[in-house]
Amino acid sequence: MAQLNYQVLKNTGYDGYILENAPEKVMQFGEGNFLRAFVDYFIDLANERAGFNGKVVLVQPIAQGLTDLINTQEGLYTLHLRGSEQGRKVDDKRVISCVSRCINPYTDWDKVLELAVSPDLEIIVSNTTEAGIVHDTESTFDQVPPNTFPAKLTRVLYSRWKAGQKGVVILSCELIDNNGKELLKCVNQYIDDWKLEEEFKTWVNEENVFCSTLVDRIVSGRIRDPKEVEALAAANGYEDPLTDVGEVFGFWAIEGPDGLEDRLPFKKAGVPVIVVADVTPYKKRKVRILNGAHTGFVLGAYLAGFDIVRNCMEDDTVRGFMNRMLEEEVIPTLPLDKKDLEDFAAAVQDRFNNPFVNHELMSISLNSTSKWRARNMPSFLEYIEKTGELPKCLTMSLAAYIAFYSSNLQGLDEKGLHAMRPKGNEYIINDDRPVLEFYWNHRNDSPEDLVKAVLGNTDMWGRDLNQVPGLTEATIQNLNLIRDKGAKAAFASCL
Repeated sequence: MAQLNYQVLKNTGYDGYILENAPEKVMQFGEGNFLRAFVDYFIDLANERAGFNGKVVLVQPIAQGLTDLINTQEGLYTLHLRGSEQGRKVDDKRVISCVSRCINPYTDWDKVLELAVSPDLEIIVSNTTEAGIVHDTESTFDQVPPNTFPAKLTRVLYSRWKAGQKGVVILSCELIDNNGKELLKCVNQYIDDWKLEEEFKTWVNEENVFCSTLVDRIVSGRIRDPKEVEALAAANGYEDPLTDVGEVFGFWAIEGPDGLEDRLPFKKAGVPVIVVADVTPYKKRKVRILNGAHTGFVLGAYLAGFDIVRNCMEDDTVRGFMNRMLEEEVIPTLPLDKKDLEDFAAAVQDRFNNPFVNHELMSISLNSTSKWRARNMPSFLEYIEKTGELPKCLTMSLAAYIAFYSSNLQGLDEKGLHAMRPKGNEYIINDDRPVLEFYWNHRNDSPEDLVKAVLGNTDMWGRDLNQVPGLTEATIQNLNLIRDKGAKAAFASCL
């Protein structure tokens, strides 16, 4: 069967939206699954709905990558967005045509610099992983290409400035705080290291817009089941080794100045991309609702006999526990509009109920101590400060965390802390070594002594939680309930 390209696609009779030729308006550092299922999807919709009429040139960020395969397919690839919306199973297929080509800068650096000086270029996007935004003194101006992504970007911008071209909008998608600000900081460091002109530095900082952004979409990437790959190829009439898969939900918050929303094509296209003065509230929303929901219920749910997230959402008790925790204890502590928060929380339930993903609870349980501290404790403490009362569900979640880490411990070795789930099957707790050793050393404590020791461990929590009025007694009571009646009954007591 023929591999996907424009002619092959035409031969199949495909009648979806396709844009074969357009100016190259976007340079994208990163050709992996996430950007292709997220940024490039939104740009493809902007071409169709808003007349953006722009192509994306991908730049391979490391020496090994997808350049040859992308160029063989003339930039085309098939994207499946799969999940649940308002309880309805969704599997939307779209052939993405916004990509024109991919450049390997390790063999064709001159092509990157040629694109840099193009008058059509408007946007630079990046997702070079959390380790990508770094300053490395070994990166030099004359390297072909420079070692780090910020060094490459500095050379791109320098070529553009020397050519007398206008500044661009730079959208950083790396998963670090203040990604755009950190990227600009690195670029300025290279300008100083390389003793480049002050006029260039002024142009970089005043004529270009470096945006910190928050990205939110789970992308599982390629389809791994050979039978499904074969069936899709037969249905489509072409082979596509670049097929990408992401969840239906997608949200992109871009931190930028007034007027930026009009420069970008997303608002007109009606896609879930917003420009705001500060992305911090949206990051807090994601951490406390999406991530906090996971950490808040998965440990108790695992003790109750569940193994994957979707099955938890199919159970009235576990789903009800999660929803009450979010609606009554987390959302009231957040700064955004209540309706916005409620809609996001409703989308979380759909995301967790994704019929295409078997998200294992044990995979989420990794490093739950630091996760509970970062994701759940802020809501927990702010709820107490606001109401003067303990949040019932979050307090139970803390007890379920203790129960998970102390359930009939069998041993400690290099793999982790071995424990037994009710009904006898073993599981392995993975966390920082001091946490595992703490629980092992307290394996013979009474519930009262264990709770006091856990809450008083300032290394784990950054404070003595025994000082929170009523928490020690409530946690002892909850832990005993989990051990005596089971985690599901304990969750039910909160409803």
